[in-house]
Amino acid sequence: MNFRDLFKDTVATLWAHKLRTFLTMFGITWGIISITLMVAAAEGLRVGIKRNNESFGKDIMIFFAGRTSMQAGGARAGRKIGFHEDDYQAIDEQSPACRFALPEIGSQVQLRSRYNSGNLLTVGSLPPFAEVRSIDVGEGRFYDDADVANVNRVVFLGSDAKKQLFGSREAIGETVWLGDIPYTVIGVMKAKEQNSSYDGQDIRKIFIPYSAIVRDFPNQPPIPPHTIDHMLVVPKSLALHKDCQREALAALGVIHNFNPKDEEAVFIWDTIKNAQANALIMDGMEYFMGAVGIVTLFLGGLGVMNVMLVAVRERTREIGVRKALGATRQSILSQFFAETMIIAFLSGGVGMGIAYGFCALVDLLPMPQVFAGLLPTWQSGVLALVLLSTIAVTSAMYPANRAAAVDPIEALRHEAGG
Repeated sequence: MNFRDLFKDTVATLWAHKLRTFLTMFGITWGIISITLMVAAAEGLRVGIKRNNESFGKDIMIFFAGRTSMQAGGARAGRKIGFHEDDYQAIDEQSPACRFALPEIGSQVQLRSRYNSGNLLTVGSLPPFAEVRSIDVGEGRFYDDADVANVNRVVFLGSDAKKQLFGSREAIGETVWLGDIPYTVIGVMKAKEQNSSYDGQDIRKIFIPYSAIVRDFPNQPPIPPHTIDHMLVVPKSLALHKDCQREALAALGVIHNFNPKDEEAVFIWDTIKNAQANALIMDGMEYFMGAVGIVTLFLGGLGVMNVMLVAVRERTREIGVRKALGATRQSILSQFFAETMIIAFLSGGVGMGIAYGFCALVDLLPMPQVFAGLLPTWQSGVLALVLLSTIAVTSAMYPANRAAAVDPIEALRHEAGG
């Protein structure tokens, strides 16, 4: 029997038992759908959380000045640390594993435009701040090195700050008064969702060069002059994360006479560590969901095997007649093997089609901030295909061997006696 005849004979047999075939296929189909949807949901959650975290900042450590808990260099414990405005330069010079060390000053300033006024947080830092804190330009530009060097009075507006001060009007080139000091608007931020912050949402802030905020808005008592309370530190790569942190703490420890191992002297908000912890949680969730889907798929495979064993028993006389007429063991084996494989792969194909179609439909809907949708990956597709192939072959071999091992004389005698 050639392959074409084998295929036609197999399809005809399956069609003759439509209900049994459908119920058999359902287990495999549901298993494939389960694996695909569960892994897609976990991937969507992973991507959503990562994207949400990056809306705050990419791979940064925020160093907050604290209070010493250890003696160092003869200085007592319990001293309050205050970073100096220029401390970032020492980190830049002495920390080869760090890409950026950025000072940041925030000052609540009364400001106004020709159209409206407000009391918004004014933030001063260096130009890489926009990249590090995921502040994308919607219109115009962010301030640059020349603005910092020349102490230019230019301002970049958060998207909500722009709406408050100018409404729907054009803001680029307009003047904003910070207190009584005029600043020229050079850019507007693109709106973004932000999951966390230490001083408010970026869309509600305005941003000016570091040199300008130091000159125009110096610290007022009781805050010591020329001090800042935090800095942003960025490693050159994730692999250099720990080295960058160690080097930056060592540089600050020399300046402020504290032990770099004193965890109270500098509090670090480490977004890298948080991202790694989230990744571990997501990996565990993805493995668990995948395992549930795999179990479901294996149960479907057992259902296929069970139904095919019943089919072998029901068709004992048919097998006996075929063998009596000269059918070889190989041809019987091939037919039952082909029936099982067709059931398994047809079920798997239907399951994949339903799962991917459902993912596409769900992804058309608006998603929560921390969920990117159902995102099936090529890895999950390959996993489903490999598992499907394994289960199909496993489910096919035993029933097919049972069918091929039927003795024609015993089969005919059994049916006659029945």
